[in-house]
Amino acid sequence: MIKQLSSSEIDDLLHKQIVGRIGCNSENEVYIIPMSYAYDGKYVYCHSFEGKKMKMMRNNPKVCFEVDETSDMGNWKSAIAWGEFEELTDKNERNKALAILLQRRLPFISSLTTHLGETWPFSSGSLEELDKIPGIIFRISIKEKTGKGESTSESPLMFD
Repeated sequence: MIKQLSSSEIDDLLHKQIVGRIGCNSENEVYIIPMSYAYDGKYVYCHSFEGKKMKMMRNNPKVCFEVDETSDMGNWKSAIAWGEFEELTDKNERNKALAILLQRRLPFISSLTTHLGETWPFSSGSLEELDKIPGIIFRISIKEKTGKGESTSESPLMFD
């Protein structure tokens, strides 16, 4: 059975996942990239470096963000959110975002792309440590969101 996800189910999915996909569009080109992220109920926070996605989002800040969870082909959830990219250059805003990213629950085995600095995941989050984390910190202000899911058994794992 396919159903529309409620707002709370969409938020739960955004909170639980650690990798989503950002869709951006600039100069008649569409680009979709997977990103590790953190969600606080209002913003999606990301850490990145210079490259194509940063150039595109600076040029056109309207983006789309997608996450999903799949148990099998008959049991899945997917959420799509639309919002605006905002690069965090103010030191206080950047540090707040980094603290949120550092608090995410990540799997024990992860890759360098989810690590924010040399001491990850054992960072105290001190201002001195946050200042040493290289790269670009940005957030997406969520303006609209929707989601769907399918369950063949109404499993509480899929629709809780």
